[in-house]
Parts: sequence; C-alpha cells; structure tokens
Amino acid sequence: MGASRGIASPYLLLTVTSLFWSLNWVVGKAVVGTISPLTLTFVRWFIAVLAMLPFAWPQIRDNWPLIRRRWRWIAWVGFWGTGVHNAFAYVGLQYTTATNGLLLNSALPMMIVLTGWAIYRDTITLRQGIGVAASFAGVVAILTRGDLAALAGLTLNRGDVIVVAGMVFWAVYTVLLRTKPAGLPPLAMLACCASVGLVLLAPMAAVEVALWGGGIQLTPGAFAAMLYVGLFPSFIGYVFWNRAVSEVGSNVAGLFVHLMPVFGSLLAWLFLDERLHLFHLAGALLIVAGIVLTSRGGRPASLVSR
Repeated sequence: MGASRGIASPYLLLTVTSLFWSLNWVVGKAVVGTISPLTLTFVRWFIAVLAMLPFAWPQIRDNWPLIRRRWRWIAWVGFWGTGVHNAFAYVGLQYTTATNGLLLNSALPMMIVLTGWAIYRDTITLRQGIGVAASFAGVVAILTRGDLAALAGLTLNRGDVIVVAGMVFWAVYTVLLRTKPAGLPPLAMLACCASVGLVLLAPMAAVEVALWGGGIQLTPGAFAAMLYVGLFPSFIGYVFWNRAVSEVGSNVAGLFVHLMPVFGSLLAWLFLDERLHLFHLAGALLIVAGIVLTSRGGRPASLVSR
C-alpha cells in the first residue's frame, strides 16, 4: 500500500476518475439515437478488456490458482460493478434529463455510506457527516443554479428509477472491494471482473439488436465515443478507483462523486460555450470543503483481505 501512495495520491486518482466519469455522462447522452444503450455498454467493456488484457494476462497466469479458488467472489463483484451497472446508466439516459441524472448521482456517497453500514456495520464520524452534507449542498447549488425553488420542478420518471438502480449496483461494488482476496493484483482482479461483465452483457446486447432495433451508426463521432468510454471511464478509471478505495476506504472515496457536477459545468463551458456563474463557484467551494472535511474526519473503514 505504501508503494501505491508513492506513485500517486489516492485523492488525485479519485479526482481524475471523477473527471473521466463526468465526460462519460456527456458522451452517453450525446450518442442517444446513434448507439443503443446495451450495445454501447457491451462495446465499452469489450474495448476495456482488450486494452487491459496485455497488461493483466501475466498476472492472471501467475495467480491462476488463487483466481480459481476465489472465482465466486470475482463473479459476484463483477456482477455488481462491471457491465450491468453501466447498462442502467445508459438506458436511464434515454428517458431522463441530465439535471435529474446528476442530482440523483450526487446521492451516491450517502448510498455508499448506507451500504457499508448495512453490510459491514461501518460508522461515519460527525465531521464526515458534516462534510457529506456540505458537499451535497454544493451539488444542489450547481444543479439548481442557486435557486432552490428549481427543486420543486424535478420529477421522477422511469429513467430516474433506472439510474438509481445502477447507483445501488455501484455502491455495493465499492463496498465489496474491501474483501479483495489477499495477493490478487488489482489489474488481474479488474480484468477478471470485467470479463464477467462482458459475459453478462453479450446476450443482453444481442437481444437488444435482434428484438428492439438496437445497434450502432458508424460515424466518426460514434467511433470516438466508443473508444473513449472503453479506455478512460472503464479501464483507466476503474484502475484508479479500485486503488484509491483500497487506500482511503469506500466512505471517503464515494464523496469524490460530488466533483462530477463541477467538472460537468466546466466541460459545458469548454465544449458547449455555456457561461460560468457565481453559483458554480459557490457550489464548487462547498464540494471541495466537504471533501476536505470527510477525508480528514476519521480513519477509513477497515479493509479486510480474504
């Protein structure tokens, strides 16, 4: 663990991962009507597995006896954290607005905390609780443009429900990471879990194409989108996330999801020519303050290796 700290701060890894995932939502919404959601999810993880296998295969080969013994754990974690989780997000984006999706996604840190309590009876300090509240307030400030009355106009639809279902999968995955088998390299674990996700997604994508008219319109934009979601949010982002969770615990790591609306505002300013306002700055400051409070508010949940 000390070695990984020397390579990069876990907080930097979590910040970069939030940036990757913020752009993933932008890309996922942009390709609606060009790539069907289950097909996009399958292609995403197909590219990710292809990218990571050259690096992961020697580790898989060297640790095959351990992987064979713990295949049930790998299949279980792969079910919750790779493939199916992303399918919920992309399907939900077919029906919900970006504002609703981001606001719902901002509840992930609290969902991770509650999941940790439900499964392992984790606790959260008062200071961490204040940090979560401050960070959530910053998210609300950005999404409502500083006008709390805008919350009254938000309504749940089937897209929102689907997005929330995907959030449950991600929360369980993040909490389960603490039980990673001792001695199993993170990249080997990710490649195995991603392969499980790919196996689960293949029949889902096939049914979508055969029965629901799914597929891909092969345009330059669609090709670029598939490469991006396969390499950055999936391969690199998961490597960063898994390493950081092993260092700081799921409660602290989950709070960095609140950075996504901040990055989303900046990306809209850079690529969509949208203006930045005072409420963006106020929300960003609240989010950063919440992250600082939570990351210093106590020791992370214990990381059990089995």
